[in-house]
Amino acid sequence: MPSLFDPMSFKRGAPLKNRFGLAPLTNLQSHPDGRLSDDEHKWLTMRAQGGFALTMTAAAHVQAVGQGFPGQLGIFSDDHLEGLSRLARDINHHDSLSVVQIHHAGMRSPEGLIGETPVAPSADAETGARALSTAEVEQLIEDFIAAAERAEKAGFDGVEIHGAHGYIICQFLSAETNHREDQFGGSLENRARPLVEIIKGIRARCSEDFNLGVRLSPERFGIELNDATTLAQQLMSEGQIDYLDMSLWDVFKEPAEEAHQGRSLMSYFTELDRGDVRLGVAGKIRTPQHARHCLEAGVDFVLLGRAAILHHDFPNQTAANANFIPASNPVPADHLRAEGLGEAFVKYMGTWKGFVAE
Repeated sequence: MPSLFDPMSFKRGAPLKNRFGLAPLTNLQSHPDGRLSDDEHKWLTMRAQGGFALTMTAAAHVQAVGQGFPGQLGIFSDDHLEGLSRLARDINHHDSLSVVQIHHAGMRSPEGLIGETPVAPSADAETGARALSTAEVEQLIEDFIAAAERAEKAGFDGVEIHGAHGYIICQFLSAETNHREDQFGGSLENRARPLVEIIKGIRARCSEDFNLGVRLSPERFGIELNDATTLAQQLMSEGQIDYLDMSLWDVFKEPAEEAHQGRSLMSYFTELDRGDVRLGVAGKIRTPQHARHCLEAGVDFVLLGRAAILHHDFPNQTAANANFIPASNPVPADHLRAEGLGEAFVKYMGTWKGFVAE
């Protein structure tokens, strides 16, 4: 079993110096046009400086219409290159793998934010989203690929395709939200086609050593566990990605589906034949002991969310003291400011129940 501080190689590109990655975290700190702000630059580079071997941005939208929340990082225009280039350079300066998570919110794009009707695989009465035409799906695939090219041009080591949490790739994957009758709907193979085509395009048009990951969530948002494991195995077997990032919500939980209970949700993915693809997990990994538990269970690396918000130097602190005890919530707002969060991010964390002391 590897330790948390063993290096880890990928099939392509630079290795990780340890097993800690920064999970992609919504922080609302970018400028309204998607350009990187100084606050967001500070938040991310502090995590690289604090010892995270992989530093990933928040979800960056690949089309203006795909914006999911205010202050979201953009990667749909060359206007974003200046800030992205500075960020990639400064993450890499701290010997951390620089990764942009590329994203489109689909039906979860608020109409009041994007100024037009949101789009989705199929029309959705609850959100008012309209169905994409076949040509528009093909353009969506192209814009994800172009975003990856833009990330590489900016100097990033790789991208992660956001296929989780009910955003547009997940909306295609779900039979609950995808009712299409063309090549992008129906069977799991067809529903996964946009994701597979994006992966193929990035591999064809980015450099040979460009790192590529995919984030999936195996539950909620109309995703069934059998479909999630089938897709995960397909991606691993095809070997076109370098890692799979499973967002489990809680690495200790059992599956929600009663038929699959009796063992951990994580075990359904650690048992897959990975080939050269690495497996990372996220979900309530709050202490060094939690992180070690994941490695003992068979994953290759961990991605920290809330723990990384509380401690920009979680890896360095763990290296110095294996029994490091992180701060527990709620924490004062000044604690978050000291950890590199700007005011917009501090305010956002105040909406998370019990995270910030009143």
